[in-house]
Amino acid sequence: MDSIFDLSPAEKLQLVEDLWDDLAAVPETVLVHQWQKDELARRKENLQKHQLSPASWKDLRKSVRDLWIMPRASSQGRLESGDLQSPA
Repeated sequence: MDSIFDLSPAEKLQLVEDLWDDLAAVPETVLVHQWQKDELARRKENLQKHQLSPASWKDLRKSVRDLWIMPRASSQGRLESGDLQSPA
């Protein structure tokens, strides 16, 4: 093998996993910049201020259908009855 780019997709994923595990074993050696810490704090604060209750599958399905599926599918005649059924 001449390059990591010659690896198969499965081998590339394994390499990434191995590298991640290696870094995670000693997190204190990974440099985290102040702007990254600031962004994390901002996101955490935003999440705490705007906590959302979980949506039901029915509500989520309707939202997806209303926003994405129906406008496209109805204009193209593609939406079939039974589309977007709840997962098994």
